[in-house]
Amino acid sequence: MIKKSIEIEIFNLIKKIVKDGPKELHAPFFSKKENKYLKDCINSNVVSTIGKYTFQLEKDLKKFTKAKYVIVVNTGTSALHLSLIGCNLKNSEEVLMPAFNFIASANATSYLGGIPHFVDIEKNNLGIDPEKLDKHLSKILKKRKKYFVNKFTGNKVNILIITHIFGHPAQIDKIMLVAKKYNLKVIEDACEGFGSYFKMKHLGTFGNIGVLSFNGNKIITTGGGGAILTNDYKLYIKLRHLSNVSKLKHSWEYSCNEVGYNYRMPNINAALGCAQLKNIKNILLAKRILHKKYRSIFENNKDIILFNEPKSCRSNYWLQILILNNKNKKTLNKILNKMNKFGFHARPVWRLLNENKPYKKCPAMNLKVSKEMQDKIINIPSSPGIILKGH
Repeated sequence: MIKKSIEIEIFNLIKKIVKDGPKELHAPFFSKKENKYLKDCINSNVVSTIGKYTFQLEKDLKKFTKAKYVIVVNTGTSALHLSLIGCNLKNSEEVLMPAFNFIASANATSYLGGIPHFVDIEKNNLGIDPEKLDKHLSKILKKRKKYFVNKFTGNKVNILIITHIFGHPAQIDKIMLVAKKYNLKVIEDACEGFGSYFKMKHLGTFGNIGVLSFNGNKIITTGGGGAILTNDYKLYIKLRHLSNVSKLKHSWEYSCNEVGYNYRMPNINAALGCAQLKNIKNILLAKRILHKKYRSIFENNKDIILFNEPKSCRSNYWLQILILNNKNKKTLNKILNKMNKFGFHARPVWRLLNENKPYKKCPAMNLKVSKEMQDKIINIPSSPGIILKGH
């Protein structure tokens, strides 16, 4: 009997699970609630400015994440930009972040004249490797008063962005200890981690600031949108003010006291988010059921490993991850070509940030694991609608 090629074998297995469900990488799941909330918002005529749903979504997110303060904004990138302002990032200062990452963190840093400084990840959670980070910083940093500088560039280094990749928590407790050692302010990029927990605590609530995304491909969506989480009241007041064009409170006058940003989430987007949150428990459960189904068909496959949530964590399983046992770009592309040719959306991970033209000259540590993993990972159809039935 002739053995099927790996791309045909994997395609057939995934096809068996997805069946008539959404073939997109991650399609949103809608119930009747979204139509009801959106209709109410449209009938109110308050669609583009801040309205009752904007405030309700913030209240609901506070309750769900247990963050003390929440600001909803128009994108996850806007949330990152404001967070870096909140951490007082200045021109030519370096911001530590994983190279194995979506480009938003690097772009937001560049908006403020900052310089991304790329660090490596670990295999078992795809998050920053705390031990390697500590060793790297001990070699390149020297202390000046209350902050550290990169002795090779002379630039100040006092911000660390921790990204929780594909909804899986990084070793946030150990990374926070490294951050404390070097007096680093921490921004948690939990854009992919809504509904994920590390030791029973929601992602985005460990650092100085947490960031969420509600883009159309996330666990829940507001169409386009994001949120800032913080337990720091002064920081909350500052960022809330900046997110609303720095407008001074007044019944009718429009006066601003500093350069601000038009980043607040419109009421109509928040209405969609409020409706989505009503289904979050069902969506998260569906994601775990989908993972179990994939695990049942891949557990004995010698060529592929299905990525499982790390220990002491509860992942939202935003995107299901297949990892090739052997790094082989040719095999990776064959699988991706087969999947996409027949309408099943699959993708590799992003190219490492330091391989993108704007960031090729940025400082970076040895990125051995990041380089290895970028040619071994495939994201496959992960929509909750594969399990749930909407409308």
